[in-house]
Amino acid sequence: MSTTNRPLRSEQWFGAEGRNGFIHRSWMRNQGFADDVFDGRPVIGIATTWSELTPCNAHLRDLAESVKRGVWESGGLPLEFPAMSLGEPLMRPTTMLYRNLLAMELEESVRANPLDGVILLSGCDKTTPGLLMGAASVDLPTLMITGGPMLNGKFRGQDIGSGTVVWRFTEEMRAGRMTAADCSEAEVGMSRSRGHCMTMGTASTMACVTEALGVQLPGAAAVPAVDSRRYALAQAAGRRIVTMVEQDQRLSTVLTRDAFENAIRVNAAIGGSTNAVVHLLAIAGRLGVPLSLEDFDTLTAEVPMLVNLMPSGAYLMEDFAYAGGVPVVMKEIASLLHLDHVTVSGRSVADNISGAQCWNRDVIAALDEPFQPAGSGTVVLRGSLAPSGAVLKVSAASPHLLKHTGVALVFDRIEDYVVAADDPDLDVTPDTVIVVRNAGPRGYPGFPEVGNVPMPRRLLADGITDMVRISDARMSGTGYGTCVLHVAPEASVGGPLALVRTGDLVRVDVPARQLDLLVDDVELAERRAAWQPPPMAADRGWTRLYSEHVLQADEGADLDFLVGGSGSAVPRHSH
Repeated sequence: MSTTNRPLRSEQWFGAEGRNGFIHRSWMRNQGFADDVFDGRPVIGIATTWSELTPCNAHLRDLAESVKRGVWESGGLPLEFPAMSLGEPLMRPTTMLYRNLLAMELEESVRANPLDGVILLSGCDKTTPGLLMGAASVDLPTLMITGGPMLNGKFRGQDIGSGTVVWRFTEEMRAGRMTAADCSEAEVGMSRSRGHCMTMGTASTMACVTEALGVQLPGAAAVPAVDSRRYALAQAAGRRIVTMVEQDQRLSTVLTRDAFENAIRVNAAIGGSTNAVVHLLAIAGRLGVPLSLEDFDTLTAEVPMLVNLMPSGAYLMEDFAYAGGVPVVMKEIASLLHLDHVTVSGRSVADNISGAQCWNRDVIAALDEPFQPAGSGTVVLRGSLAPSGAVLKVSAASPHLLKHTGVALVFDRIEDYVVAADDPDLDVTPDTVIVVRNAGPRGYPGFPEVGNVPMPRRLLADGITDMVRISDARMSGTGYGTCVLHVAPEASVGGPLALVRTGDLVRVDVPARQLDLLVDDVELAERRAAWQPPPMAADRGWTRLYSEHVLQADEGADLDFLVGGSGSAVPRHSH
């Protein structure tokens, strides 16, 4: 039975008298539950994004069984339910189109059902932020367990990382330095166990970020998916969520401004994905926590990169776990964190990291001898080409291109550029600035990961592997290159990116945080007067709803009417 001093939400279902109580209890009994599971104990929902269409999350049902053990042990009633699964490797046009739909589904499912607390099981890129956004809008006691990374990929005696080698090896094949057979062999060895990407891509980044936020148990982010310790952590999470319900430790008490500041700084220290920016902004918006794009630059000015993981380094998540994981990183940068912040463990950050030890300094460097200096993470650029901001990951870029002026070569569609990139006669030099537009939240629609556009084949053949690329799209966290991303406002809503023409001069100045189109105001005014918005991507369904209401990248790309929350009040009777 519940040990709380307040009535639980679930009691209005299972403790009800008369017809409604009869209905709620009777139908649940067909699953074979004993009489005493309806005695007022906390009911814990286990939201799982399991799907065989989402390879990263295909093991989450097994993880749910471990969670259930912990819930039962602590006197709760665990009930597993599905949530929309967003599989990055398969879904088109992009999983980001559906992140907000997952958040909406989760929010409504939790509020509509007799749940007192929730465990969120995620893994692949958008499942983690989508679940957390939805849960934040309900604000029950909530704990997350991510599914864990795959084991290191292997290819001809070397470790290879998911995503990162996809970009690198396919470019090598385009340049004629690898064969299709070589790539096929690498393909077999890259994904050799359960779990999400083992590079510091978006899946691993969001796992680490949620641990830094305090909504995962300490050490949970990095443990490989197939490691028995992940299942032990899941069981511990099941125990802990029951206590959180009894203590009424709601999500809003964990996801404070201090939590977001900690997460932003940890993201810089791990060399995390630029995608963390748009996801954290969206999560904060659900809670009313003040957070701006500028915070991702100013809060990280003093944070060096400590973690030597692909795509910016040499190692992978399995190595990161064995070296000590997120607790070690947080201990190294403890002077920059809010150590009194209380997490889902019930303890403060200081308590969570007090016993952390680093077992491999090649993987996790010390603060006084960092892997890369402060300022190597995500920076925010503004200027005449991005009045609302754009982002660039310094550690993934080429140093000689961080201050660059070049002639724009403009493409309205990524498909057009991909064809042109293979043209041996393409009019391009290493100094050219590639501009690909209409790939933002509304324009694609859905804000796809096409920002790290492929290099032109003629430059690859000459040994040129990087150039400045600018778009209103995102980039895979596993990607690399001097890619300016998330340009806002995007082209399809009339942002300055829509006005760029081939032959214009574009200036990128990362030290000055500037991104400018070097065209005079009179000319730009004439171009704007002639500009016409593109037609809407769809005339019905979710895509129309999304296109009409999606916010810009600098606001988290949530839907305008989903910002905030509706709480956890019990809805009216159904019968």
